[in-house]
Amino acid sequence: MIQKKELNIIIADDHQIVIDGLKSLLIQQSHIKVVGEAANGKEALDLIENNNIDIAVLDISMPEMNGVEATKIIKKQYPDVKILILTMHDGSEFVHELVEIGANGYILKNRGKEEFVEALETISNGEEYIKGQVLNTLLKAVRKPKPKAVQFTKREKDVLRLIVDEHTTSEISAKLNIANSTVETHRRNLIEKTGVKSSLGLVRYAIENGYV
Repeated sequence: MIQKKELNIIIADDHQIVIDGLKSLLIQQSHIKVVGEAANGKEALDLIENNNIDIAVLDISMPEMNGVEATKIIKKQYPDVKILILTMHDGSEFVHELVEIGANGYILKNRGKEEFVEALETISNGEEYIKGQVLNTLLKAVRKPKPKAVQFTKREKDVLRLIVDEHTTSEISAKLNIANSTVETHRRNLIEKTGVKSSLGLVRYAIENGYV
């Protein structure tokens, strides 16, 4: 049996019932430990400063400091901490901004336990998480594709399309019959060429520039 990677997380939400609900979802996930709770972004930053945190789960709408502001500061001061946005907001303005500033994942509160755990494990492995309704929001926000003067190799285009189709590094490796390390090299090249910050940024770039 493969032992899952242990994760220390914090949850920041201004509704205690949400925090309690998320904690109850994780009771049977022995590898995921909630080491702190916060009611706003400032409290979340204090927890990160004083604990060894792998992932910060943040709501967007919080008093004193919201999730967007907290994400900006965390990414600047604590770049090793991954961020999962868990919110009811699926508007394109929120998705786009959080993708731009480097959030590692974005899911809605109406999703189930399995997807929440999947999102945590996905971003803990260095990949980004964006699926379903949130991905549809990006698609619907596209007005008119405006391709940029960026030259991709055929293999880079293949990898880009599979990233947009929500495939993991291992799945891309299997589909293209290349090593995981080669997939990651193509991913880094795509990020460098497009000027985005993450795989979520690549998804947005591909959608807005007509690659899907």
